[in-house]
Amino acid sequence: MRTMWRRTCGLAVAPLVMASAVACGGGSDQAAEGTTLRVIVNITPNLTEKYWNDLFAGYEKDHPGVKVALELTGTISADAKLRQDLAAGDPPDVAQQITPNADTASLFADLSDQPWTARTPLADQYAIDGKHYVVGVGEQIQSLVFYDKAAFGKAGLDATKIRTMDQFTAAMGDLKGAGYKPLQAAGQWVTGSQFSMMADAGVLTADPGWTAKRKDGKVSFAKSGYLPYLEHYKSWIDKGYLDKSALGLTYADGQTAFLNGKSAMYVMGSYFVPAADAAKKSDEIGVFTMPTDGAYPSGQFGNISNPYVVVNKSRHRAEAIEFVKWATTDPEAIKSQLASDGNLREGFTYPMSSLGSSVQKILDKAPSVIVKSGESQPIAGFSDELNKQVQSLYTGSSASDAADGLDKWWNSQG
Repeated sequence: MRTMWRRTCGLAVAPLVMASAVACGGGSDQAAEGTTLRVIVNITPNLTEKYWNDLFAGYEKDHPGVKVALELTGTISADAKLRQDLAAGDPPDVAQQITPNADTASLFADLSDQPWTARTPLADQYAIDGKHYVVGVGEQIQSLVFYDKAAFGKAGLDATKIRTMDQFTAAMGDLKGAGYKPLQAAGQWVTGSQFSMMADAGVLTADPGWTAKRKDGKVSFAKSGYLPYLEHYKSWIDKGYLDKSALGLTYADGQTAFLNGKSAMYVMGSYFVPAADAAKKSDEIGVFTMPTDGAYPSGQFGNISNPYVVVNKSRHRAEAIEFVKWATTDPEAIKSQLASDGNLREGFTYPMSSLGSSVQKILDKAPSVIVKSGESQPIAGFSDELNKQVQSLYTGSSASDAADGLDKWWNSQG
């Protein structure tokens, strides 16, 4: 057992819509007059602007003269917002939900000389050439299928017997026959993320080095295990198991639809659990690990949660590093962030709902947590392209078209 936990774009990764605050200038030498740290944070139905302001108020209380301000991004990603600010010569100090790679590492402070970074979750997995540029609060797992227990009962289904993709598809047919929308989808980033939560569990369990091989041109989407998963997904659209109008829904809309019983299953990460808890629906919802075309149970597609980076051009670099240290090492700050978004970290326990306990059991049985970092990190822009190609299945593209599209795009990136 790794740890007990309870409960959230990128790809699955969580989705990025940011909050705002007024930015203040001045360098670290102005701390006596008051230093404002501008921080890009992840805003979701769980991680609200109020949540972050309340959390960071604790830091401000213990650090007189320092104010933490949430940075405005609108509907763009944290990465896009950061680049805009850098281009304007107005860098923020800290950003969340950015995963540096070899091409972008120079934008961020190298934290390798900070001993505490080595004790943060997945630090080595996310290191670049042995250096730590990003630190996180915990981990997420995402290859999960949440289901409405009443719907499964009416359809006569036993979730423990759904292990293969064919059985998963057959269950959707039974659910549709029982009068339910079988599987909840949504637009925005959700479409591609749900596909990744499904397909990566199967493909990367069978071949953990697949992404590195794709970078070397040794494998392709069109001639690999990804194509059968695209074919499964396309068949669900054609059979009406996925609603074509789902692309018009936001992430929050899709989550609400499932919680309100308008659909029977929902592929989502562990960060869904707090939403079910808040809606007082946890006891009505079950969960099973993602079926695959290969080994079962598969590895769990996962990632670092609540990742923080210090912007290299921060005007308050020392204060920014101290803030990130607090966010990722202070016990109370850790517990708050873990519990708020369904994440986990070795050595930290807190009360769980029945649904959270069920997800914990899945993690305990998972042979691995599949992390897309280092050599396994896709090239920049891939999550957006995957989302685009999966959404094209709703508008007439075939599975082969989507796989070929992914290959053409990847090859075009040099």
